Amino acid sequence: MELHDLYNEWLEKADGDPDLKEELLSIAGNEDEILDRFYRSLEFGTAGLRGVIGAGTNRMNIYTVGRATQGLADFLNKHYDKPSIAIGYDSRIKSEYFSREAASILAANGIKVYIYEELEPTPCLSFAIRYFHTASGIILTASHNPAKYNGYKCYNPHGYQMTDEEAAETYRFIQQVDYFTGIKKTDFEEAVAQGMIEFIGDEVINAFLDEVQKQCIHPEITAAADLKVIYTPLNGTGNKPVRAILDRIGIKQVYVVPEQEKPDGNFPTCPFPNPEIKQVFEIGLAMNQKIGADILLATDPDCDRVGIAVPDSAGELVLMSGNEVGAMLLNYILSERQAMGTLPASAIAVKSFVSTDLAEVIAKKYHCTFKNLLTGFKYIGELITNLEAEGRADDFVMGFEESYGYLAGTHARDKDAVVASMLICEMAAFYKTKGMNLVDVMNSLYDEFGYYANMVQSYTFEGAAGMEKMAGIMDGLRADAPAAIAGKKVTAVSDYKTSKTVYADGTEKAIELPKSNVLAYALEGGNKVIVRPSGTEPKIKAYITAIGDSKAAAKALADTLIAAADTFMQ
Repeated sequence: MELHDLYNEWLEKADGDPDLKEELLSIAGNEDEILDRFYRSLEFGTAGLRGVIGAGTNRMNIYTVGRATQGLADFLNKHYDKPSIAIGYDSRIKSEYFSREAASILAANGIKVYIYEELEPTPCLSFAIRYFHTASGIILTASHNPAKYNGYKCYNPHGYQMTDEEAAETYRFIQQVDYFTGIKKTDFEEAVAQGMIEFIGDEVINAFLDEVQKQCIHPEITAAADLKVIYTPLNGTGNKPVRAILDRIGIKQVYVVPEQEKPDGNFPTCPFPNPEIKQVFEIGLAMNQKIGADILLATDPDCDRVGIAVPDSAGELVLMSGNEVGAMLLNYILSERQAMGTLPASAIAVKSFVSTDLAEVIAKKYHCTFKNLLTGFKYIGELITNLEAEGRADDFVMGFEESYGYLAGTHARDKDAVVASMLICEMAAFYKTKGMNLVDVMNSLYDEFGYYANMVQSYTFEGAAGMEKMAGIMDGLRADAPAAIAGKKVTAVSDYKTSKTVYADGTEKAIELPKSNVLAYALEGGNKVIVRPSGTEPKIKAYITAIGDSKAAAKALADTLIAAADTFMQ
């Protein structure tokens, strides 16, 4: 169908949400705006749907959500006898609205729905899938994206996001659904009365918190340390569960940033609600001038990521990276569980392959098996599920990604900022009793293992032209691989799309991981540059690893590697 035919069809038929009609009328005659909304349909992949909220096939609205849900229902009814599903949502604009729309469609297709009564963190959705033994799960969230975005993530029965194969088959069903005539739907309240939609109550949340609390290593430490915490949920889902778990482990001095406490999908004080960005801490940092906290915590809107700021010995607040927190948590868990005699003999830790190699060196010290997996926490969830099938779930110690996502325990199969917040605070309390802050702890790890400078550079390519540009960049790198980057010899090129590593001497080795559109350049001295298009945003990311004998040396090398990566993106 031609763009203008699509536009006119939506103008005529998209009357389920008055906001859509108003938006479509406002862009009449504007070719660029019409193109951006209709040049493609939002693709359904392993991250589900994600896009700008608004009218059109390339937007998040009740019709794109409805079409995806009908396709998912068809997929589930093909593969399961009497399937059920769990649904959660965050604080984003229209998240609750979309979740109820999805529930009504699933119920109309004979699928029993368990839906949270209020917004809850993403890991609570993963937990609910396993708690109710459902065939699938949906959460309405766009994680840490700006306010104009929303998203729709789908999970499998194991509690992690759909595999590539599951998502591809679901997408084939979705593509067969007409936006306006192909969707079955029932009244939400009627479905509740009939028992086809059931609200998830406090007993499930309490069961989740019980499992999180089991990950405490030194439950007596936090109260004894008299830890002061400033916490911001960034107007998202973390406010209740994070405060509840900190209270459970004896942390009574928790000061919540008032401007960022209540759910608000407009994120008025932090337009980019991402704990990787310093700006989200600014109000908390100002509060800290009076409070003098030991640690500042920020969880993203769906509470699956957490960032921290801590005072150094001079009292200056330092924002710590996801790689640093991951390395510290791994070292804390391994060292203390070994000291207590609770570390399994066949312990396993895991990270995404773009995260710091320092973690692997730490794991080796404690004779802990270490695995590197593709980016995407579903791969860590899959590893836990496989261990569980072998009767080895307790061997899983921890998994993390450099993008501030961590998981200890097997209660969820996705990253969990509730358990991470608890363990980070416990770790801070433990070292406080020894006269150390977390900056001291990180520096001690660098002193022992060498300085690892890990940096991520993002390059944004918006719209239809941007998608084409991204594809061209990756094709160009494949066609003409660099022999050196920033003066460092390339010792191997790993192409995860072809599942092959080619070494400088011409020898090759198969990559035994799922195919992915990623190029990794191993450089002399253990340094690395990895180039990867984002699966959820119009971005290409360059992940830099620079190793040095000092902070200054590693940072200088990292800067030169980033400058070289900049030239790839032109």
